[in-house]
Amino acid sequence: QVQLAESGGGLVQAGGSLRLSCAASGLTFSRYKMGWFRQAPGKEREFVAAISWRGIFTNYLDSVKGRFTISRDNAKNTLFLQMDSLKLEDTAVYYCAAESSTNTILFRDESRYEYWGQGTQVTVSS
Repeated sequence: QVQLAESGGGLVQAGGSLRLSCAASGLTFSRYKMGWFRQAPGKEREFVAAISWRGIFTNYLDSVKGRFTISRDNAKNTLFLQMDSLKLEDTAVYYCAAESSTNTILFRDESRYEYWGQGTQVTVSS
């Protein structure tokens, strides 16, 4: 069955960096557009970033533009999120998700994504 497994979360000071990974199995990874979402305590889950099949096109939440970079390695079936200049408000559980539509839209709507990982906690401290 399809599995998405996030890793790389942890505790980091404000201004620091983390790199999240999402290892995919049970699907043809290169045929899925991928996304990162996050959910902070007491808030709804929100879109963070998305990437096209070969990684050529990306889409970001405005508040992370210039600080976060989404990328993928199709040979290793792995999605990444490089997070730099982290802020307190970036604290959340981060999820990766897979979306199989054949159009070129990089969706921000979580209902478009069919498969989800279990999440990894990112905590930014002052």
